[in-house]
Amino acid sequence: QVQLVESGGGLVQAGGSLRLSCAASGRTFSSYAMGWFRQAPGKEREFVATMRWSGDNKYYADSVKGRFTISRDNTKNTVYLQMNSLKPEDTAVYYCAAGPRGVVATTPRLYDYWGQGTQVTVSS
Repeated sequence: QVQLVESGGGLVQAGGSLRLSCAASGRTFSSYAMGWFRQAPGKEREFVATMRWSGDNKYYADSVKGRFTISRDNTKNTVYLQMNSLKPEDTAVYYCAAGPRGVVATTPRLYDYWGQGTQVTVSS
């Protein structure tokens, strides 16, 4: 059974940094696509970043490009989202997702497995 557990969220001032972690278990993820999404109150879940577990095919939402970096550590079976130069509009619950088809995609429906989410709050 696939399990994704996010951590690393918190409260940070604008301009600060956070690193989110997503510990993945229950499968061999080498052929998977891994994504990060976020959802702010009253808004739909939106794409943030994605990559294939192999480390290639990285894509970012325009709103985070140049500030966020997605990466993974094979030895720890963990995917990361390094977030720098945070803005108040980055405030949301951030979710890790895994897609067994290996398709790097911006749409949530192509990801079958989701974590419980971690709250990120950026104060102005």
